[in-house]
Amino acid sequence: MREPVDLNLWKHDLGTVPEWVWERTEAETLVLADNGLTVVSGRLGGMKRLRMLDLGHNALGEVPEELGELEDLTDFLYLHDNRLRGLPGSLASLKRLRYLNVGENELEALPECVCGMAGLMELRASDNRLERLPDSIAELHGLRELHLRNNRLASLPEAIAGMRELRQIDLRGNPLTSLPEALCDLPRLEKVDLRWVRGLDLPGWIVDLEARGCLVYR
Repeated sequence: MREPVDLNLWKHDLGTVPEWVWERTEAETLVLADNGLTVVSGRLGGMKRLRMLDLGHNALGEVPEELGELEDLTDFLYLHDNRLRGLPGSLASLKRLRYLNVGENELEALPECVCGMAGLMELRASDNRLERLPDSIAELHGLRELHLRNNRLASLPEAIAGMRELRQIDLRGNPLTSLPEALCDLPRLEKVDLRWVRGLDLPGWIVDLEARGCLVYR
């Protein structure tokens, strides 16, 4: 039985990724976090067996289009704590990815490609500059956790009604002025975090949400 190959280069002060890394096409996990990276080669797309990729805690302004070629990327994709202002549309091809972290970047809008990642169960987009969510977020039918802390959201789309598997939504620190009643209709919702939200008059249906066992932090 073939042993999985894991490349862990966390916090190696690399600056740039050594060329030999891209030749390890048998690798199933690749950790390049905390290395001061400003660019990642398109050769990444040749690592077809990757199930987990960690590019967090770097200085990336973009990720290569070829990242979308990693169709076996099923477990985790960490892109947090970089300087990303967008993502290539090719990432919509990552249909089987279950966990995505794009927190602590410079995103002003949630990239449409994220809404194409149909297999996502957990999405973390905290500490960005998001002013709105696209209606297409409702295409993430299997999403269970949505983390949006410390953005610039004043409202959520009514389309969130389509996210029937949603268990947790973290809205801390957003300048919300309203909440869609659709939240009350999500059958599996267990936790709504509204701490540090100022200026929001809680709607009456919040009581109904709590009555059925959903925790509402405020």
